[in-house]
Amino acid sequence: MTDLIKIFSIKARDFVKAGEGSIQIQSLLKSIGFDTDLIRRISICAYEAEMNAVMHGGDGELRLMVDPKEIVLEINDNGPGIEDIDLALQDGYSTATPEHREMGFGAGMGLPNINKNADSLEIHSDNGQGAHLKIRFEVQNS
Repeated sequence: MTDLIKIFSIKARDFVKAGEGSIQIQSLLKSIGFDTDLIRRISICAYEAEMNAVMHGGDGELRLMVDPKEIVLEINDNGPGIEDIDLALQDGYSTATPEHREMGFGAGMGLPNINKNADSLEIHSDNGQGAHLKIRFEVQNS
C-alpha cells in the first residue's frame, strides 16, 4: 500500500515552470526525513525526467509514490515518444533542438543520469504514443 501520492503537472515547452515538481519532491522528502543521498538521487531523476518531458514530450505528469519500502517516480507524457530507447540511454545521445542547446540543455545525459541514479528504470514508449518512465528507489531502513 502506498502511504503518499503526489502528482505534478508538466506543461510542454514551459521552461519558466520546468523543474518545479522536482524541487517540491526534494522539499517533501526532506521534510519526511529520508536519507540525503536517497533524496539527491531521486531529485536528479525527477529533474531529468521532468526536463525531458518539457523539451521532448507533450503535456504530462510527474507522480511521486512513497511507502516504507520504496519510492517510485512515474512520468507520463503525450509527446512523440522515444524512437530508440537503447540509443537514448547512451551517454551523449541527444535529440535536443538548437534552441534547447542555446538554453544549456541537450548534453544527452538525461536518461543515462536517471538510469545511473535509480535502483530500477522501466521505459515504455511507442513512436507517436508518448513516453512512460517508472523509476524505483529502495528505502534502506536504518
